[in-house]
Amino acid sequence: MRAFRRVPGARRFIAAARGVCLLFALALLAACAKRDEQTVVRFWAMGREAEVVSELVRDFEREHPDIRVEIQQIPWTSAHEKLLTAFAADALPDICQLGNTWVPEFAVLGALEPLQSRVDASAVIEEADYFPGIWRTNVVDDTLLGVPWYVDTRLIFYRKDILAAAGVAALPRTWQEWETAMAAVKTHVGPDRFAVMLPLNEFEQLLSFGLQQRDPLLRDDDSRGNFTSPGFTRALGFYTNMFEQGWAPRMSETQISNVWDEFGRGFFSFYVSGPWNIREFRNRLPAELQDQWGTAPLPGPDGPGAGIAGGTSLVMFRDSPNKDASWQLMEFLSRPEIQQRFHAMIGNLPPRRSTWEFPQLREDPYAQAFRDQLERVEPTPKVLEWERIVQEMRLMSERVVRGGMAQDEALQALDARVDTLLEKRRWVRAREMEEGEGIGAASAPHAADQGAAHAR
Repeated sequence: MRAFRRVPGARRFIAAARGVCLLFALALLAACAKRDEQTVVRFWAMGREAEVVSELVRDFEREHPDIRVEIQQIPWTSAHEKLLTAFAADALPDICQLGNTWVPEFAVLGALEPLQSRVDASAVIEEADYFPGIWRTNVVDDTLLGVPWYVDTRLIFYRKDILAAAGVAALPRTWQEWETAMAAVKTHVGPDRFAVMLPLNEFEQLLSFGLQQRDPLLRDDDSRGNFTSPGFTRALGFYTNMFEQGWAPRMSETQISNVWDEFGRGFFSFYVSGPWNIREFRNRLPAELQDQWGTAPLPGPDGPGAGIAGGTSLVMFRDSPNKDASWQLMEFLSRPEIQQRFHAMIGNLPPRRSTWEFPQLREDPYAQAFRDQLERVEPTPKVLEWERIVQEMRLMSERVVRGGMAQDEALQALDARVDTLLEKRRWVRAREMEEGEGIGAASAPHAADQGAAHAR
């Protein structure tokens, strides 16, 4: 049997190894202790935004070592239902990215923290620096409940070369000028191509024309439809005339290969769409067409017209235990330089005028048309039934365009349908007047029921 032979220096090696292990363990314990001392802010974000905001949040955490942010990515398709479920279970996060049209619903539920006092004390968030129409989407019953994060609106994408060949010397600023331009383009391109693409599966185009009117879309304290008003009747007439004249095809977006290829081959010369298509057209159009397209603000009845105030906001939930830390994150994400980085990552439009002074945006001719349009965006009615109402509007317009339904008949039917959707809202208002109670407590069960039904 061979005797074990001691290796020279083994004892020193073992002692050193033990020391290293001890130091590692102490460091790990210190890190865990530090982590336990941090305030954890739970942040829910949707879609692509959730993917890219993580990089910005890392910089925030370096500035605020006492705060850790946990980001949960939620698909847009399930976000509404998940938020309602979390509300019912008292499991909402601290802050969240919330679509502008969802703010009124969660306001009625009493889920959102009022923010005006924090904005008044903030050295970062300045109301006057935001486009006013976007800011107003977050004000419900005179209470500020969110801070705009990014904005979405619609305007015209157009083919410069086809317009020039058709003799259109200047971009249209009024409806009449636009109709004249579309007639000229249609004459030039012939029977197999069109002047404008207005996909029938989208509501945003008609909604934009409706927001350009003086008449509101809802009446009687947003408790009844107002689509038979002279203003919306005029908007629908302008919209449907494009199809009747043969300037627009009676098609949805699913009936063409894709909008980029069809725009590139000249199937249509005007296209009303949003800011994401700047990047898409740059990437998808062939090199020879890169100088042959542009963007322009929407024409209006008598001059440059209003547009949709879409997008998302950052909101804080009322039951958050970490409101001060959450507000610091909201302020960080609202800094102009951070918004500029966010735009560079994803292409979303910033809601602050000062952010548009960064060279990347100021020197981008395609983006500048959106900058102009954002000064004239208008919020939609702040009722929790709005998304259902606007889909009813789209279905009505499609019946007129495809099925030949008379416009007056369609608008009367739309108002009747909207009145039905808003029936409980009228009941709540009546109770409020009778009992002198706030709408929030009276309508919260209704809001939860309606929201859950919408999510299903």
